[in-house]
Amino acid sequence: MPEGYDANWIVVLILPIMGTLAIGTLFFVSKFIAPKRISKVKNEPYECGMPPEPFRWSQIRVRYYIFAILFIIFDIEAVFLFPWAVIYLESGSMIFYEMLIFIGILFFGIIYSWRKGVLQWR
Repeated sequence: MPEGYDANWIVVLILPIMGTLAIGTLFFVSKFIAPKRISKVKNEPYECGMPPEPFRWSQIRVRYYIFAILFIIFDIEAVFLFPWAVIYLESGSMIFYEMLIFIGILFFGIIYSWRKGVLQWR
């Protein structure tokens, strides 16, 4: 075994222990420092500043959620373009073709969504 190898593993064991102790200490301290003014209003569930009402049936427009999910998916996928741009010059031509396939799949997803009418805001 190389010299200093066990020292690296000791750090790996110490860090989770320190993290757990720090979190436990913060919870313990906040239990005693936090203000405790209990009232009926504070025990009610919070619903955007409006008083909670009994459940009523209402129609939910799913297209807004689909639009939001598509935005999140394509936004997160675009994050993968930045690391690729950094390593593109240092690597071979295979990474270029892999990114073309990746962008092609994203383009197909946008075209499919557009054809289904999901991207039309009504």
